[in-house]
Amino acid sequence: MSRIARLLVANRGEIARRVMRSASAMGISTVAVYSEGDRSAPFVAEADAAFALGGRSAADSYLSSGRLLEAAERTGSDAVHPGYGFLSESAEFAEAVIDAGLIWVGPPPRVIRVMGDKLEAKKLMSAAGVPTLDADPGSLSLPVIVKAAGGGGGKGMRVVERAEKLEDALAAARREAESAFGNGKVFLEPYLHGARHVEVQVLGDRHGNVVHCFERECSVQRRHQKIIEESPSPALDSALREEMGRVAVTAARAVGYESAGTVEFLLDAAGRYFFLEMNTRIQVEHPVTEAVTGLDLVREQLRVALGLPLGFAQKDVGLTGHAIEARLYAEDPAHDFLPATGRLEVFEAPLWPRVRVDSGVEQGSEVSIEFDPMLAKVIAHAPKREEAALSLALALDRFRIAGLVTNRDYLVAVLRSEPFLAGDTTTDFVDRVLLERRRAASGRQVADAAVASALWAAARRRAGAPVLGGLPPGWRNSAMPPERVGFEHSEVGEVLVEYRARRDGSFLVRAGGEELSVVVVATSGDSIDLEMGERRLTWRLTVAGRRYFAVHAGLEIELDELSRFPEAVAADDVAGGLAAPMPGKVTAVPAELGAMVEEGQLLVVVEAMKMEHRIVAPRRGVVTEVRVCAGAQVESGDILVIVETEAGRG
Repeated sequence: MSRIARLLVANRGEIARRVMRSASAMGISTVAVYSEGDRSAPFVAEADAAFALGGRSAADSYLSSGRLLEAAERTGSDAVHPGYGFLSESAEFAEAVIDAGLIWVGPPPRVIRVMGDKLEAKKLMSAAGVPTLDADPGSLSLPVIVKAAGGGGGKGMRVVERAEKLEDALAAARREAESAFGNGKVFLEPYLHGARHVEVQVLGDRHGNVVHCFERECSVQRRHQKIIEESPSPALDSALREEMGRVAVTAARAVGYESAGTVEFLLDAAGRYFFLEMNTRIQVEHPVTEAVTGLDLVREQLRVALGLPLGFAQKDVGLTGHAIEARLYAEDPAHDFLPATGRLEVFEAPLWPRVRVDSGVEQGSEVSIEFDPMLAKVIAHAPKREEAALSLALALDRFRIAGLVTNRDYLVAVLRSEPFLAGDTTTDFVDRVLLERRRAASGRQVADAAVASALWAAARRRAGAPVLGGLPPGWRNSAMPPERVGFEHSEVGEVLVEYRARRDGSFLVRAGGEELSVVVVATSGDSIDLEMGERRLTWRLTVAGRRYFAVHAGLEIELDELSRFPEAVAADDVAGGLAAPMPGKVTAVPAELGAMVEEGQLLVVVEAMKMEHRIVAPRRGVVTEVRVCAGAQVESGDILVIVETEAGRG
């Protein structure tokens, strides 16, 4: 029997850490590979050995099969696990690994190749008796969805409701697919409104054994990318669950499947299901299946790669309880889920409720534009679905994150919403169920945070003073004006805090138009416990430069301490200027100098984190300036093009 002594993980972030965890438990040494930007990432430090691929982009690092094979050779690795994304579904890379005499942890290259072309996969599945959607352009009617033939994960996908939008959607999908997968081939498929995305986990070995591990529902999506997944699906009864599991096994047997894979279906309101695609790799959302079945899917992948038979039959796989996973992203739901970048000043999971956190980052990590902005997957498992949802919501509420914008508030809102708790989860959930996308702090809460920040900072300064360190902050031995500190909040604006210590140890504080007595009950490290009138509040604080991050009862408030010295006033925005929404690379500039453009007309395309961001004309006008060209790198806020509108001329 073959053995794996050293496993190279050809991936990064949370999936690299996840694979290493199972490999280490099996006594297998691990090797990490890393790009220049990932040099300080947690997965690199956790491996037994690491190899620098060089380059910052995916193309120069994790998509470079030559560098990955060189890393395997130079580190003495005898097996390669590709994780998900990057080269995990590249038949050419799998063949190269095998030709180099290494063990490939995944299905055979021939299976990856046939299932990697979605059009060919649909033909094969139809021949095997698996229900499929018609992909013949000649017989399609609107609405349709444009899909990348050689990839997934929401990349290269566009829904088209009107015929005049089809050409533009095809062009955009081809560009995005080419960028993400190196394959710009796309196809059309009927778009089903109000359907559910239900997928079935399968496992196969080299001895002809294939089992399913039940289903996951992944219908809550934005931009066709999943953000909440669960198992089992609330839409399936036991009969439909058994039938879909059986059909998924049929699909896997039809291609001679080995390793872990996923057969994805669309499920309509009438209970009809249609094959979408087969993912020939481990899925991002595999932890919910592990939670309800008790299996370690990465362990099973490694055992199959060694030629071992599955250690269980279908009758041995059961469902226990309910599991829900939320993907925590660095993105801004309030602004169309645009990815965010920056430094994680705070990243701390709660002690309770107990949840599983699969993360690729830690406090101090930098989130850049080069890769997917997912920070972590947070998974709750409970006896019943509602308990799992509410437990996960509370855990996310208590998760301390500061330094950049995340989708945490929106995830919490979804998990606590009545439609979600009722199981009303379809692929149009995000657009159909209008929820608060970011929790807004009230003026009173911002003032409380400012008071806590001011008194906490003063206590820290006093504690560090070489003399009189034991005196309360703000104490004076004579009548003096009150201490003053100003903060700026992005929505509330400027908040001035004035405080004066009194002889009984309390403070007379004025903030937010209110005067009150405040007692500092305790300060400890990053926390301050205050009595503010009749209210008792505990705040946890982090400071980075002049930025304060204050957290109380799940509410995070970011404040900028104002300088005591006036600074130069920023220049006014350029009239008619359209700016980059985030750092990225300009991939197309349809805008032409002097051209008349209509409202909604595409002017510039910026790619960031493998996603296209379309800059369109806000209204009818004339292009008076084009400041970028294709291939240019831009920063957030950079002016790309200037359009003089008819309103501006008046």
